Amino acid sequence: MASSFLFFISIVLTHYSVSSSSAIVLLPLTHSLSKTQFNSTHHLLKFTSTRSATRFRNRHRHRQISLSLSPGSDYILSFNLGSHPPQPISLYMDTGSDLVWFPCAPFECILCEGKYEAATTGGISPPNITSAALVSCKSPACSAAHTSLSSSDLCAIARCPLELIETSDCSSFSCPPFYYAYGDGSLVARLYRDTLSMPASSPLVLRNFTFGCAHTALGEPVGVAGFGRGVLSLPAQLASFSPQLGNQFSYCLVSHSFDAERVRRPSPLILGRYSLDDEKQKRVGDDREEFEYTAMLDNPKHPYFYCVGLEGITVGKRKIPVPEILKRVDRRGNGGMVVDSGTTFTMLPAGLYESLVTEFDRRMGGVYERATQIEERTGLGPCYYSQKSAAKVPAIALHFVGNSSVVLPRNNYYYEFFDGRDGEKRKRKVGCLMLMNGGDEAESGGPAATLGNYQQQGFEVVYDLEMRRVGFARRKCALLWDSLQRR
Repeated sequence: MASSFLFFISIVLTHYSVSSSSAIVLLPLTHSLSKTQFNSTHHLLKFTSTRSATRFRNRHRHRQISLSLSPGSDYILSFNLGSHPPQPISLYMDTGSDLVWFPCAPFECILCEGKYEAATTGGISPPNITSAALVSCKSPACSAAHTSLSSSDLCAIARCPLELIETSDCSSFSCPPFYYAYGDGSLVARLYRDTLSMPASSPLVLRNFTFGCAHTALGEPVGVAGFGRGVLSLPAQLASFSPQLGNQFSYCLVSHSFDAERVRRPSPLILGRYSLDDEKQKRVGDDREEFEYTAMLDNPKHPYFYCVGLEGITVGKRKIPVPEILKRVDRRGNGGMVVDSGTTFTMLPAGLYESLVTEFDRRMGGVYERATQIEERTGLGPCYYSQKSAAKVPAIALHFVGNSSVVLPRNNYYYEFFDGRDGEKRKRKVGCLMLMNGGDEAESGGPAATLGNYQQQGFEVVYDLEMRRVGFARRKCALLWDSLQRR
């Protein structure tokens, strides 16, 4: 199938009584296809694998850097900005960064050719923010955007007179522009405040919401709604409005395996805590499977990442040990695994990846022919030719710190498709391992691995900010959406 996958969130706001004082916000993740970006399955896989590797490896180029996003595997969140009149905006949802920003009119994007299609944001033009208020240089939000500068430094840059700096009377001076970098792009923006609303029959309105407005960006044509661990993130700002909504969020990605027919049903994104009765729980889970929780690890260099510790990976019945750097994060911010909504394929340290592939190939290579040309064309591997029936592949499970284990569904790590080159009448079935080599952790530094969204399909992944933990539970995601709507 020659098509790319762009994920869109059209927001439906519903308040459900979980207790007398709590509610959730339910947002459907819907899916649109780009029929022009890719001309073959090989092209789609090559683009996605290359982008996953770039997002993982280039995160250390700058002191303040988040993980890059682009069409192909990302999730778009739609809001209304302001109220006279409200202006629609569409942003990537990203758990790998902590800033909410978007292009503002007039907007110039440098080197953005081929990275953007109008369908990504529904053809919405950058908003005009003339009614928004600039954020003061004295604001904690300003210091958060500039990371290492004090409010006195920032007000001096904003040309507040010294006598006013000394008397802390610079509130009328606005926060200076700031630089923000992603894995393969960057932007310069200023902080503003305005009303942000989620349109629905009972809309949620966040007044004085803080966001970045960019008139110039490099390689970043679409804005980002940062869901990471930081004061400027959407969950943090939502928590100040309603702790019940902002202290936990989860999503459940419908298993698609790059098949458009499988994603016609929405995937739920849930803000807040919820519960289902026993009958509905049985329909959406596997024997009422409970969450497998693992603790969030603090990262002093990248504090907005959701880092967890990985203790091992099982291939078949053999448990492969992992390097110590994957189990914890050190004082320099090195180590751990990032749970990321914006990276497609899971990235592992070179040594661990090679051990996993060796064991995987030991079980597969004696039965199936190695498809080395497919590996070169897709950037994935190992790949194998098989007969018309599905290949028999060993099970893979991830073991997290805290005695938490997640058994991956087969389709989450092994993708099968038909390979037929131009002029060939007979197509051969081929399958590829969908985990990737992230390189030598000793050379790269920073997080040692990333858990990609392809491996998260068919799980409800919960980010419990109050208890500082991440949880995984197998779910029938389309049925979960139906059950939450009917509560």
